[in-house]
Amino acid sequence: MAQGEVLGFEEYVRTRQDALLRSARRLVPDPVDAQDLLQTALVRTFGRWDGIADKSLADAYLRRVMINTRTEWWRARKLDEVPTEQLPDASVDDGTEQRADRALLMDVLGVLAPKQRSVVVLRHWEQMSTEETAAALGMSAGTVKSTLHRALARLRQELEDRAARSHEAEGAPARIPAQRDRRHDERGRERCAA
Repeated sequence: MAQGEVLGFEEYVRTRQDALLRSARRLVPDPVDAQDLLQTALVRTFGRWDGIADKSLADAYLRRVMINTRTEWWRARKLDEVPTEQLPDASVDDGTEQRADRALLMDVLGVLAPKQRSVVVLRHWEQMSTEETAAALGMSAGTVKSTLHRALARLRQELEDRAARSHEAEGAPARIPAQRDRRHDERGRERCAA
């Protein structure tokens, strides 16, 4: 690699490191792991920097490297985890509602498979279009849409389950799905009668 290309890569990293670290942080829940993920992706990208003809696509290239690296780490992990009936309560250090919501969302994202998590992160956090997400992940737009649909349904279910467990722990009666279905049926009958 020529000296000018090294300077180009250094300048790119200097200007884009904060945005790239935010992307890494959304892919892995632990901040230290996010830094490791970004560092690994940068090392892998450095070796191929001269092969990126259009440097405006460097962010997309680096995101793809981070996703692939995270997937490699996920596949190589040791399964020392022990399943439990109930998850421990998440603690919030600063007490602000926004940070609590973000921590909950990051925690809930952990229930998704890596492919689903990647689609959710790119579509909703990175605000990429369906086509951009499909190109970044190497899949069709239809696959992105169906994967996103299933992932969001899984996230909704997880949030509902956690809310129900929270209500039960506080002694409040859990909402009974049959009551919700009955109300839904009654509204449907009213619409049909109208």
